[in-house]
Amino acid sequence: MKKHLLLLLAAALSLAACAPSGPTNGPATYTNPILGGDYPDPTILREGNDYYMTHSAFDYNPGLAVFHSTDLVHWEPISYALQTYLGSVWAPDICKHGDKYYIYFTVAHPRGRMNFVTYADSPYGPWSDPIDLKVGNIDPCHVVGDNGERWLFMSGGKRVRLTDDGLAILPETMETVYAGWQYPEEWLTEGMCLEGPKLRKIGDYYYYLNAEGGTAGPPTSHMVVVARSKSIDGPWEDSPFNPLVHTYDAADRWWSKGHGSLIDTPDGRWYVVYHSYENGYTNLGRQTLLEPVVLGEDGWFHPVEGLDIEGPIEAPLPLTPDVDRHSRLGEFRIGLDWKFYKSFDPDRVKVENGVLTMQGRGRTAADSSPMMCVAGEHAYEFEAEIELHGDVSAGLLLVYNSDFFMGTGFDKQRRMRFRKGGASGRAPSGGNHLWLRVRNDRHVVTGEYSHDGKEWHRETWGMMIGGYDHNTLYEFQSVLPALFVAGDGYATFRNFTYRSLSEE
Repeated sequence: MKKHLLLLLAAALSLAACAPSGPTNGPATYTNPILGGDYPDPTILREGNDYYMTHSAFDYNPGLAVFHSTDLVHWEPISYALQTYLGSVWAPDICKHGDKYYIYFTVAHPRGRMNFVTYADSPYGPWSDPIDLKVGNIDPCHVVGDNGERWLFMSGGKRVRLTDDGLAILPETMETVYAGWQYPEEWLTEGMCLEGPKLRKIGDYYYYLNAEGGTAGPPTSHMVVVARSKSIDGPWEDSPFNPLVHTYDAADRWWSKGHGSLIDTPDGRWYVVYHSYENGYTNLGRQTLLEPVVLGEDGWFHPVEGLDIEGPIEAPLPLTPDVDRHSRLGEFRIGLDWKFYKSFDPDRVKVENGVLTMQGRGRTAADSSPMMCVAGEHAYEFEAEIELHGDVSAGLLLVYNSDFFMGTGFDKQRRMRFRKGGASGRAPSGGNHLWLRVRNDRHVVTGEYSHDGKEWHRETWGMMIGGYDHNTLYEFQSVLPALFVAGDGYATFRNFTYRSLSEE
């Protein structure tokens, strides 16, 4: 044990020594999360000095937004791989093989669990139409074996062989190769839930990461466990230091930490990227975190001793200027910053000079397929100038799913309040032109309206949205700011503004 502690201390000192130099008052640092808000099941790829990452899309479309970074901390969306709604998209895996990029992913609903692949010549796209691999299970992970053969490892410790082009599976090759690491029986979890495999060949070993314990439920549920083998065929040896990542105490800021991927820097340091719920803000969804780890002389990955992931951490690379994606929301970059609920029709929307024109869909806000973005903050407000054309209603919402949302809207006769997905209200709207504002201040939701964009009036209602999360409502969704138009006709949204209130 003493030798092991000395080994970790030496590695940690080496890590600090290699950290990028920063201002005169110390090295550059970052704080978690690296992507705040609903960015679950991260999968990451390094190519030279460039990093690419994508996440589960669930019921949001366009989906599988691909992010780019050169410092592992600041990320910018550059493309999206899926613009057809196939169902709820789970746990993708992004990789490069030969001269092509691939994203393998699961579609879990509504027709049972299926797996697909899309590919491109560049992470900037365009990405191919999704190809049905005609195999069940969930959470595919691509890995190249000892003889160059291509495999998909999947949940439940299973794997299946891919064809040489990676676009189909070889029949009758599904097999179980790993039973998982048995965590202590007194740990409070959702269950074994062996899933989210991520494999990587490093030196003499294939390292096989899995998630266990379930992705939600108790704060201590999730974890990242590690096994290794010198052959892709096993046998797989569990790390004596498992789990690599885990929430041990419900008092911690980050809950249900798990679903990790290993990633390295060009100079050979190692990190794990994973997701986690935030204590008190589970309705933000699972956020993306970054944590340094050490590959010891014993050939196992270890956490960095004494690391406080809730505080500043030395940056892995020289930091590039941060890009505030909230400041670009008024550009309405669909697929990069904005997405729709379950249905995406490019002909439904037009963006010109910062003005969004959106055709109505459905009869009510509930079936309108609203357009949503990720806020990822504890407190914020957003507003827009809205004009109605035709027999439509429109407004601003905070949406979990089509049954649970709240916010404000209007038609030509009345202003409306939305709560739990239903509309109420009899206050006259004043016509077809209003400015609306929604504020979410640490789960307390209020609304305002204006007839000229200058003099604002607080609505008489206030609501709480803290309970809108997966543990209550399932579906792995999160609360997202949204714009909606329902009915026959269209609405225009001008002067869209998002403001962070988290520092107030």
